[in-house]
Amino acid sequence: MYTWKEVVKDLGLNKVLILSVAVGAGHMRTAEALREAAGSLYPGAEIRILDTFRYASPFLGKVVLGAYMEMLKKSPLLYGFLYRQAEHGKPLSGKGKVGFSHIINIAAAPRLVEYIKDFKPEIIVCTHAFPLGIVSFLKKKGVFRGPVFAIITDYDVHSFYIFPEVDNYIVGSEDLIPQCLDFGIEPGRVHATGIPIHSQFSGRYDKALLRKKIGLEPDLPVILLMGGGLGMGPIDSVFKTLGSGSGYQLICVAGANAALREKLDNMARDMACRVQIHGFVDYIHVLMAASDIMVGKAGGLACAEAMSLGLPILIVDPLPGQEEKNTEFMAAAGAGVRVSAANLASVVKDYLKDPAKIEIMARASAARGKPNAARDAVRLMAQAVDSPDYKRAAK
Repeated sequence: MYTWKEVVKDLGLNKVLILSVAVGAGHMRTAEALREAAGSLYPGAEIRILDTFRYASPFLGKVVLGAYMEMLKKSPLLYGFLYRQAEHGKPLSGKGKVGFSHIINIAAAPRLVEYIKDFKPEIIVCTHAFPLGIVSFLKKKGVFRGPVFAIITDYDVHSFYIFPEVDNYIVGSEDLIPQCLDFGIEPGRVHATGIPIHSQFSGRYDKALLRKKIGLEPDLPVILLMGGGLGMGPIDSVFKTLGSGSGYQLICVAGANAALREKLDNMARDMACRVQIHGFVDYIHVLMAASDIMVGKAGGLACAEAMSLGLPILIVDPLPGQEEKNTEFMAAAGAGVRVSAANLASVVKDYLKDPAKIEIMARASAARGKPNAARDAVRLMAQAVDSPDYKRAAK
C-alpha cells in the first residue's frame, strides 16, 4: 500500500523550489498559482516559494528593485529605452546582461547555494529573470543538476530570460514561440501553456449574481479600474474621468497604495456614477467576473487573468517596455484596445452605446484565455523530473 508521498515521488514531483521577486504583484502571484496547481495535482509534494532578493541579498534587492521602481515612476521613457536596448540583438542583450548577472551572482548566489543544498529540490522554477540568471549560473557550476524552468510572465520574450542552462520555457501564447526560436532555443523546450494563473480564474461565474453579492446593480454595466498591485499610474485622473460619466457602475482597485486609496475615497463623494473602491484584495477574480470592461495597466498576469474570464481591457497609456509589448499582443488578439487618458471617456461612451462591440471583444478575449495554464505547466515539470536525462544527472 502506497502512502501519498510515495505516490507523488513515483509521479515525478516531490520537492519544488519556486524563485520569484516581490516587485509589483504579478511575479509572486504566478509563483503562488504554480504552488496551488502543484499542491492540487501532487498533494504530498513540498513546494516552497522564495522571494529571492529578500532571502539571498536584501541590500541588493533594495538597490536594484528600488532603482527599478523609481525609474518606472519618474523616468519611464528611460526605462523603455533600456528595455529596447536589451532586446535580442541590441547592445545590452550581450555583455550588458552578462555584467548585470555577474553582479547579482556575486551578491546573491552564496546564500542561495546554502538554501538549495539544505532543501535539495528536484526542480527549480523561476518566475522572474533575476533569479533565473542566478540559478543558471549555479547549474553551470554544478551546484544544481535538476531541471530549470523559466516562466515568462509577459507577452514578450526578453533577452534577460535567455540562458543556455534553462531546460524549459513556459510562455503565454503560441505567438511567442518564434521569438524563442530566434534566440536559438529548441522547439521542444518551449511550451505555450499560458502564463500560470490561480484556479479561481478558471471558473464560470454568474455576472448578475456576483454583482448582487458585492452590492452593485445586477443589470447596470460595470467598469473595473485597476492600477496593478502597487496602484501605479495616473489612476486618480482616470478615476475622475470615469467617475464623471453615467449609465454604468465603477469599481476601482487601488492595490497596496494606501495614499491613493484615501485620495480616491475623498474624490468618490463627487462622482456622478455609482462607485466602489477597494485596496489590495485577494478576490480580484470576483471583481473581474462581475465587470464588463477593465481599464488600466497591461501587466502580463492581469492580461492573462482577464482573458481567462473573457474580460476586454482598455489599456491607458501603457508604460514603455513590457507593458507596450503586452498591449500590442492584446490589441492584435482583439482582446484589448490602447487608449489615451484624453480620449478614454469618449471610447467608454462609444462601447457602452454599442454592447455588441463589448461582446466581440469579450469573445476574442476568452478565445485567447488559458485558464488551465498553471496545471499544464506543472504537468510538464513532473515530466521533466521523470525524464531519463534528469534521473541520470541526479545520480
